[in-house]
Amino acid sequence: MTAPSESTPSVEEAPRSTGKVETKYYEKEMARLQVELVKQQEYIRAEGLKVVLVFEGRDAAGKGGAIQRITESLNPRAARVVALPAPTEREKGQWYFQRYVAHLPTRGEMVLLDRSWYNRAGVERVMGFCTDEEYEEFLRSCPEFERMLVRSGITLLKYWFSVSDTEQEKRFQSRLKDPTRRWKLSPMDLEARNRWVDFSRAKDAMFAATDIPEAPWWVVEADVKKRARLNVISHLLASVPYEDLTPEAPPQLPPRPPISDDYVRPPKDTQRLVPDVVP
Repeated sequence: MTAPSESTPSVEEAPRSTGKVETKYYEKEMARLQVELVKQQEYIRAEGLKVVLVFEGRDAAGKGGAIQRITESLNPRAARVVALPAPTEREKGQWYFQRYVAHLPTRGEMVLLDRSWYNRAGVERVMGFCTDEEYEEFLRSCPEFERMLVRSGITLLKYWFSVSDTEQEKRFQSRLKDPTRRWKLSPMDLEARNRWVDFSRAKDAMFAATDIPEAPWWVVEADVKKRARLNVISHLLASVPYEDLTPEAPPQLPPRPPISDDYVRPPKDTQRLVPDVVP
């Protein structure tokens, strides 16, 4: 069993470059990688694998864009993105991991968590949304929870998108100027902007407690979005080995049957048409 992405250097071997990626190369390589993702998804489905991808990082680190590039060519019935809102009052009374368990994959599925149970070690810790006791219990129980997931047959990959304060500020300012992206700047994001060092300390403590051999953290250098996307997709392809199950010959479409002569289409003026506003 081999991953067709073997020609791509692994994260450990790849040079730590922060240079821009040429658009022509990016588009060509992204197209190639997305074909491989489709092959990988078919293998996951055929073999009944269960895959969970955790995407964490600071606001504007590029998690959402990477998730979009991974999933845009995949079958959404077998590749689900989970981005949970703030917990309800009922969920606050549950075992902390309970609402996440409900979204874990069944056989043949991949689930991508756009933020995850690590909210407790990040925003909840820094913003004071949990008690010290709840935080300490999370750091104790999270590694055991993840070991249990892995023992159950789930492949768990955890990605931390690392962005500099300078690049984050640049992206925040860009969002302010773009009315289609302004919604991404929530009051919570603005408050987190003022607590850069606090979030850094929380991340360091989280890594120290939860970077375990069964489910290690993988850091994605994300100051250059295109580079980050290519790197994380290449790593995913190398981390979940697959085989190309594409049939040697594409399926053949039989001749289309003729339309029956006794069918008469209703006049268009009996239907409500969407106005054509394109000049």
